[in-house]
Amino acid sequence: MPTNPLRGPGVAPASGRPARQLVVFLHGVGADGDDLISLSPYFAEALPDAEFLSPNGPFAFDMAPAGHQWFSLQDRSPQAILDGIRTAAPLLDSFLDEQLAARRLTEDNLALVGFSQGTMMALYVALRRPRPCAAVVGYSGLLAAPDLLPAEIKVRPRVLLVHGEVDEVVPHGFLPLAKSALELMGVPVVSLSYPDLGHGINDEGLMAGIRFVAEGFGASTPYCPDPN
Repeated sequence: MPTNPLRGPGVAPASGRPARQLVVFLHGVGADGDDLISLSPYFAEALPDAEFLSPNGPFAFDMAPAGHQWFSLQDRSPQAILDGIRTAAPLLDSFLDEQLAARRLTEDNLALVGFSQGTMMALYVALRRPRPCAAVVGYSGLLAAPDLLPAEIKVRPRVLLVHGEVDEVVPHGFLPLAKSALELMGVPVVSLSYPDLGHGINDEGLMAGIRFVAEGFGASTPYCPDPN
């Protein structure tokens, strides 16, 4: 019986076969699992044997009557953000462990795809798990507490960072900071910037994320969407 409090929508493999991969979406503050699970049909075109999960953040959004959060942003100081991530990280870790075990999958069958606050969670957790996952895709986020990585990093999964240059919520300047810190730690990281993109995911960034995850799972040919 699952004991983890994280719950949210899921989508079974499009192939109808048992899951061979697991893609976990991590939403931004104030949203919920329904937000990013809407991306699963696009990923499923390249990953027909993947199952998709999109858990709600563990806490009710504290700045509106609806929505969820991984941690509060009422105090946006670096220490408050780090404290919030550290509170939520064990819940996400145990959720991933449970979901992998339930499907008899291993870390190389796991990809994390985060948006904004979900990117912060994905990067923090993925770099500190005992074994590397296949891929981490982070949209419009940042790397929290990069100064702690030399002492805390355990694994070096492949990372793709995607950010709009006119992001009005999480400034684009966090992208080069994250990339530099990850590269310094030997993490294989690719970054993409889009001049006209704000705080969101555009078609090009979505396709790049799908290709990156598919390659992490060992796809022999790059994913090319149907132009029709």
